[in-house]
Amino acid sequence: MVVLAAGQGKRMKSDLPKVLHPVCGRSMLLHVLEAARAVEAERIVVVLGHGHEQVLPLLPTEAVVALQERQLGTGHAVLAAADQILEGPMLVMPGDTPLITGDALRALTREHSETQAAGTVLTMELEDPTGYGRVIRDGDGLLSRIVEHRDASPEELSVREVNSSMYVLPSRETLEILAKAGSDNDQNEVYLTDVIAGLRARGMKVAAAKIDDPTLVLGVNSQEELSEAERLMTLRDVGECCE
Repeated sequence: MVVLAAGQGKRMKSDLPKVLHPVCGRSMLLHVLEAARAVEAERIVVVLGHGHEQVLPLLPTEAVVALQERQLGTGHAVLAAADQILEGPMLVMPGDTPLITGDALRALTREHSETQAAGTVLTMELEDPTGYGRVIRDGDGLLSRIVEHRDASPEELSVREVNSSMYVLPSRETLEILAKAGSDNDQNEVYLTDVIAGLRARGMKVAAAKIDDPTLVLGVNSQEELSEAERLMTLRDVGECCE
């Protein structure tokens, strides 16, 4: 498993590394790592970057750390962890999704196994998909590609099914594809989503698993979104206590 936690989070307007911002008294990253334990991964690799000195002391002892010295995209972050990644399927997820649950991650890995796909992307459908990568399916309902919002055509922008940035991917093929991937895009970054097209080009099957509750995979990129995550988590905790 690889948890991407290197981002600076400029929109947070804070000197604190983004993943350390608290939701209900606990950092976003620790919420994510707690959920990640549910899939019982053989190894959990956490990719750190900006402010890693502040994050390191808070990580659980079982976490293996990789350092992304320059933040050049999600694909670049996975490459930064290449020496720590084990052979076989790997779950890749961001460290800024504090509402994710162990049940949701187990469901993703279970669906990946059942479909026998080379890779599986967890998706969600949003009323307003602005800013999210659009999920483009083929005629069989399988995943054809993911197009980042800033690179999408007007037709692609009309798609409401979007990428949650959580994946189950074959580690060896993923690293091979990313090592050859370019950065010819609006951000001049190496996108992890390039792996989808790379797997398809190799004739490999890629599935899309749409989650029923999109709030579970919402990322936090601003103080407003942080407040919303706090509100949703509080409501969820109250609901669980009342069951």
